[in-house]
Amino acid sequence: MTVPETVSAATMQAVRITAHGGPEVLEVVQVPVPAPAAGQVLVQVRAVALNNTDLWTRQGAYGLPGDPDALAGWRGPVDFPRIQGADVAGIVAAVGPDVAEDLVGRRVVIDPARYDAETPDANPVGLMGSEWDGGYAEHVLAPAQRIHDVTSSPLSDAQLAALPTAYGTALGMIERGRVRAGDTVLVTGASGGVGLAAVQLARARGATVLAVSSGAKLATVREAGAHEVIDRGADVVEQARTAAPDGVDVVLDVVAGQLVGEGLPLLREGGRWVIVGALGGHEVAFDVRRLYLHNIQLIGSSMHTPAHFDLLMDTARAGQVQPVIAATFPLGQAARAQEELGQRNHVGKIVLQP
Repeated sequence: MTVPETVSAATMQAVRITAHGGPEVLEVVQVPVPAPAAGQVLVQVRAVALNNTDLWTRQGAYGLPGDPDALAGWRGPVDFPRIQGADVAGIVAAVGPDVAEDLVGRRVVIDPARYDAETPDANPVGLMGSEWDGGYAEHVLAPAQRIHDVTSSPLSDAQLAALPTAYGTALGMIERGRVRAGDTVLVTGASGGVGLAAVQLARARGATVLAVSSGAKLATVREAGAHEVIDRGADVVEQARTAAPDGVDVVLDVVAGQLVGEGLPLLREGGRWVIVGALGGHEVAFDVRRLYLHNIQLIGSSMHTPAHFDLLMDTARAGQVQPVIAATFPLGQAARAQEELGQRNHVGKIVLQP
């Protein structure tokens, strides 16, 4: 199916960044609606969720190998202008000439990753909204093989949009950390998007979940599925030791920093510490003897594999998790939404709805 002339000739509202900087570099513009080429699908965006990646890409906070203070995006220099937004739920509006036409009209979620191979366990090496244009727009292009039909899902558009990066990243941590039913799991940063997803997914897997959060957010984190909540305003390690006197099997960590060195002794023999972020700082120091003497594994985890994403979409179609939506904003208020995200006063996901 080719794109109708009325679609290909139309314009759409989009929000893009033109340089690294604060929210002021986000500009609302009218741009042409893109036309799908061979192997591509055009999706009408119903909801696009925000992630810390949006903030850090805008800020250029990722650094470069050998130059950690360099301004860069997720995988290197950003090609400006860039339409942000990795997490899209929407309706297929048109397809490229070699894509099945029966996709048109289907409710879908886009896997936002670009992989280093076409295998189930491939590693993500690029991200929609960072390395190519994303979903801060009324329409977005995506490869047909990254489109997942979720027409049967009971989740709302906003809830579906909350899944790809946060829940995909959390599921990647859980899979790489080999979380099993009966494990005791400690989740840091549990009120954020990835942390709250990790709480829900680990609980659904049958693990006992200890979740680190703070203040008024503790009750919401408990309601989301945590068996025990730990206030990060006090001694986190001591509280975790009290809650799990026999130790922890897996730590799902979005914070890193000082906590890694202090918390490593919490792990049982053969335990796994999985790190997916560095909210607490990117420099880590720990007693390496605690690592090798106890057969502990320190695991880096970046997003998900195609196999992980397939599992996540099965979860979405079955409605096995209920993503928490903290707030929704119209597309034109993307800068305000990013400011809200950066203040970290919310629990759950912030979503734009064109």
